[in-house]
Amino acid sequence: MTKKAIVMGATSGIGLAVVKLLSEQGYELGIAGRRLDNLKEVKEQFSGVKEFESIDITKEDSPQKLENLIERLGGMDLYFHSSGIGYQNGELDADMELRTIETNCSGLTRMVDTVFHYFARNQSKGQIAVITSIARTKGIGLAPAYSATKRFQSTYVQALSQLASTKNMDVTFTEIRPGFVDTALLKHEYPMLLKPEKVAQKIVKAIRQKRRVVTIDWRYKLLVYAWQLIPNCIWEKLNLLKLTN
Repeated sequence: MTKKAIVMGATSGIGLAVVKLLSEQGYELGIAGRRLDNLKEVKEQFSGVKEFESIDITKEDSPQKLENLIERLGGMDLYFHSSGIGYQNGELDADMELRTIETNCSGLTRMVDTVFHYFARNQSKGQIAVITSIARTKGIGLAPAYSATKRFQSTYVQALSQLASTKNMDVTFTEIRPGFVDTALLKHEYPMLLKPEKVAQKIVKAIRQKRRVVTIDWRYKLLVYAWQLIPNCIWEKLNLLKLTN
C-alpha cells in the first residue's frame, strides 16, 4: 500500500530535499508552504507530489487548511515539519524575537496538534517528524529566541510522545536535531556547514528506522556533548561573538 506524507515547509532547503527523496521512494505527497507559486513549481518537478496547499502556520486558519490538505491527499501516514525561522539577534530586536516565537512555538503547536488529533480521531498508525536543532542544548546569546524555541519544540514533541503512549496511540515521534545547514535561513558564515541534501538523506533514514531522536551529523554530536559538559556559570560568560568571528 502506497504511503502518504505531508511535508510542511516543502519549497526550499531541507523540506524540499526531503520531498525529493520521499517522492523517489514512492510516497504520495501533500506539500505546504506560504508561497503558492513555489508550491506549484515543486508539484511540477516531482511526480510524487499529488496535492499542495498554501499555509502560513502563524495564521489561525492554518489547522483547517492542513486538514483540507490531508483530506485531499486521502489520508496521511507521515507528517514532516520543516517550517521554522531564526535570526542572529544580538541586538535583541523585539520584532525578530516575537516572529521567531510565533512561528517556531505557536505555529508548530497548531500544526502538530492538528496531526495528533487526526491520528487520534481515525485511530490510525502514523509518524510525526519535527526538525528542531542542536541550538536546543543551551541558551545562545546571539540567538535568544531561536535557541529557546528549539528547546520548546524538543520538549513539546517529548510531551506529545508520552501523551500518545498514555492514550495507547500507535504514533511514532521523530525529532531531528541538525547542526548548521547551508540554507537561506543562515545569514552569516558558520563553520561545519551541512548540505541540505545530505541532511535530508539522514532524516529519511531516521524516519524509516523510526528513530526517536537523531543529531546530524557526528561532528555536532561531539559538539553537543561538549556543550553539555560546560557548567552554566561558565557558559553564560562565554563571548560567542569572538568565537564565531
